[in-house]
Parts: sequence; structure tokens; C-alpha cells
Amino acid sequence: MLAVVVIGAGTGVAVWRTTSTTTAAGDPVITISRSSCGQGWTDPKPGPQTFQVRNTGAVTAEADLVDPATGTVFGEVEGIGPGTTRTMEVTLGNGTYAFRCTPEETEPITGPSVTITGGTDRSGPAVVPVTRNDLLGPSRDYQNYVSAGLGTLAGETDALAGAVHSQDRAAAEAAWLTAHLTYERLGAAYAAFGDSDRAINGTADGLPGGTADPGFTGFHRLEYGLWRGEGMPALGAVADRLDTDVHTLRDGFGQLQIDPNELGLRAHEILENTLQFELTGHTDYGSGTNLATAEANLDGTREVLNVLRPLLATRLPMSDVDKWLDRTDKALRSAQKPGGSWTPVTQLSRTQHEQIDGAVSELVERLAPIAAITEPRRVS
Repeated sequence: MLAVVVIGAGTGVAVWRTTSTTTAAGDPVITISRSSCGQGWTDPKPGPQTFQVRNTGAVTAEADLVDPATGTVFGEVEGIGPGTTRTMEVTLGNGTYAFRCTPEETEPITGPSVTITGGTDRSGPAVVPVTRNDLLGPSRDYQNYVSAGLGTLAGETDALAGAVHSQDRAAAEAAWLTAHLTYERLGAAYAAFGDSDRAINGTADGLPGGTADPGFTGFHRLEYGLWRGEGMPALGAVADRLDTDVHTLRDGFGQLQIDPNELGLRAHEILENTLQFELTGHTDYGSGTNLATAEANLDGTREVLNVLRPLLATRLPMSDVDKWLDRTDKALRSAQKPGGSWTPVTQLSRTQHEQIDGAVSELVERLAPIAAITEPRRVS
């Protein structure tokens, strides 16, 4: 079995089923190769139907079922190996359709058009493809957002190092949280940060010496020392190292590039990580601020959506996404105390925990289609 792209299950945009190599009797067999595309569709009809897409060429290929006039995609199967048959399930209304095939290292080929009549005017879920050029503006805007955030962060880690050297633990803890949340709001950029992300925000996971390992640095190392009563003079070097690493990242960020292709993926991946690491308390090294981090992750997700919104507005029901962003915010804020501090994850009631987990999980489901919707496609 091979999974194909799934866009927007339950949201009213394109859904493409799991594929198999089994050819059912009566299903049209559509052949694709480097020299031809879409041969074999001889009896177009409306309604639900299944195509067996067979790659008769020598290289792996992708096949889309599209409206040849607008490029709207009704079905897609990726990674069809030579000699392999994959299944595409679609529901088609009245209109004109064609297969567009993209063999590896070859420009897309659009096959013969067919016209369907006698059905309804409404086809099944579909989405207009996004191109690499479409992503240049959102990528530039997000790059600017991160650059500004790193400038803010550098000032905050300066203040944090100063508080540690003044040996004011309460001030250092407050400065730590401010700076850490600023960093957590930049979640879609971590791949571009490379090794700096590990140095600045890594945990002790996988380190031979655990929390005592020299490789354990950054925010969580400082958190571990501050909230466990480690001597402030000894923590000065930790704070200085963190401050230096942040300044180095800020100064060199202009030479780094956030991959435009990854923005859509980060839209749900940030909160997937929140579920795995923050809502389980896995990354709590003493501060009990995982829910504050989760809220910062939500802010970071909103920013990714803000830059992608011009592309998503016509491709995804954003009102539903926005509704779940607000519900998730409300669920998280329910654990914030009147003075602004946060209830540690371990102190949540079972009901609170379930409500927060449920809201974040549901939001992740609503965000999951964005990666496929914004995956750039070659259309010509």
C-alpha cells in the first residue's frame, strides 16, 4: 500500500484515498509515461469513480486529475513507480477534465481533455495548486518576522544574563520565561536554525551525561539550574553561553533561508510538537511553564497562518481553522492564574488536561491539510 496526498478530510477540500496495486474489473486504466499522459479514459461519466493509474514509463511519476482551464486539482497520486498501478478515487460533476502527468526530470504533460455531462454541476473536493512563486511572498514575510523576533530575543537574553549575574533569582526566572517564549514563537524556523536550535533550546535527551552533560546548554539548562536552586555564580556561564548563541544566530540569520516549501508543514507540526513535548510535561526542567510555551506555540502557528492566509483563503475554510485557534487559546488560558502565572501540566485536573489536549488535537487535525495544499506543484 502507498498513501497518497490527503487534503482536508472533513473540511470540504480535496481528499485522495489510499492507493493499492490491485486493478478492479471495469475501472478505467489510465497510462502515463514521459511521452504520453492520460490515455485510456474512453468512457467519461459523472459521479464517484475509480481510476487505475499505470506508469508504463521508466521513471517514477505523479499524476493529477485537473481542470485544464484553471489547473484545479481533483485527484492526485504521487510516487508511481515504473510498471506500477495506483488507485485514484474521485467524484466528478459536469465539466472538462484531463490528467496532468509529471515524470521525474520532465516537464508536466497534460493529456487529452474529456467532457462530462448528465451529472450535477458540483464535483467532489478540489483545490487550486500552489506554485513555488506563490510561496515567495509568504516566505519573505515570515523571514522578516523571524528576523525581528531574533532582534527582540537578543535584547531579552542580554537582560536574562544581567539578572543572573546580579544573583537575583526571581528576576532571572522572570527574564528566562520572557525570552524563552519569544524563542518559542519562532517555531517554523527551527530547521533553518540548524545546530543553533539545539544549543539554544535543546533538552538533555540523548546526551550521555543527561542534565550533567556539557552538551546540555541553552534555555533548558538554565531552567534546570534556576528552579532547582543551583548557585547563581555557576549559572552565569550558562546564561552567557545562551546569550552568545542567540546573538550569533541573530547576526547570521541573514545568510540563512527558511525553506518556503516547509511553511505549510510547520502550520500543524508546531502544535504536533506541543502535544508531544509540552502537554506531556516532557520538556519541564523545573519552571512548570509548559502551558505558557504551548500558548507561545499557538502564537507562532497564528503567524505562519497569517503569512499563508492569502493562499489559503480560497483553498481552505479558514473560518473553521480560526474558530479552533480561538477555542484552543481559551482552553490554554483556562490554566493561567489570575496573577499571570501558569498551572504546571502535572497539576492540571483530569478534566482540564483532557479539554486542553482535545482542543489542541482538534486544531492539529484542522491544520493538517495545509501542508498538502501549499505543497508547490509544477503546472507547466
